[in-house]
Amino acid sequence: MSGAKDRLTDALYGLGWGTVKKLPEPVAAGLGRRIADTAWKRRGKGVLRLEANLARVVPDASPARLAELSRAGMRSYMRYWMESFRLPTWSQERVRHAFDIKDVHYLTDGLAAGNGVILALPHLANWDLAGVWVTRALGVPFTTVAERLKPETLYDRFVAYRESLGMEVLPHTGGAAFATLARRLRSGGLVCLVADRDLSASGVEVEFFGETARMPAGPALLAQQTGALLLPVTLWYDDSPVMKGRVHPPVDVPESGTRAEKTSVMTQALAEAFAGGIADHPEDWHMLQRLWLADLDERREEARP
Repeated sequence: MSGAKDRLTDALYGLGWGTVKKLPEPVAAGLGRRIADTAWKRRGKGVLRLEANLARVVPDASPARLAELSRAGMRSYMRYWMESFRLPTWSQERVRHAFDIKDVHYLTDGLAAGNGVILALPHLANWDLAGVWVTRALGVPFTTVAERLKPETLYDRFVAYRESLGMEVLPHTGGAAFATLARRLRSGGLVCLVADRDLSASGVEVEFFGETARMPAGPALLAQQTGALLLPVTLWYDDSPVMKGRVHPPVDVPESGTRAEKTSVMTQALAEAFAGGIADHPEDWHMLQRLWLADLDERREEARP
């Protein structure tokens, strides 16, 4: 990305954080829908990739149904952004009533046990809102990991934003994140990780909607190494202003097998929990990147001279 484009990207996000949070809520929501519809009509790479991903989630969908889902998906994605830009202005009361989560006892009981808890989520609905609900409604701080974005100033904006919401944010690259996460868990803390797309070369192959994808090994490895509880979480929107969610039963560490074998079994269990939530609410899965190995291999072939 060129320096000029970096500065433009950073400026646009800065404008969003500085301006959208000042708009009346209905105006911000309407703006988000208009931006989503415009992007959807332009049929750019992100929209086309979203449709290709959704075609695996809903394999019997007609082209018209896929188009309908991708349009709803872009609206859901922009709802995420509009909410996220405005989250710093929300009161504790507003946050408490903005999220309705089922089976949260898995989380609260796990924290009460004192062994640490790992929440693993896919890119569904608004994971930032779920995070701020944990910090404000439950009063529980947590540690997470963020992908290093370009430009660096944009990454710094994201870190400052999430830290302002009560999250400790570690960079994905650099090698020290895993050790810090393990220390937080051993002290009985909470770690939250978005875990449906591998950002490294050490991911675990899983079957996901009938094809092979790669997901991060970190959640399973942390659970094995620290004894922390590993809980999948799925989120979704409905027709109300309140986001919904569910904490799924724990993913147990297998009693036998090598570390790699245990990691594979546990990551597959996460993938299956994610798949259930995504299949129920495909329009809320904000996956605008390549995920399945067949698509990643295709990109490598296209890049060859």
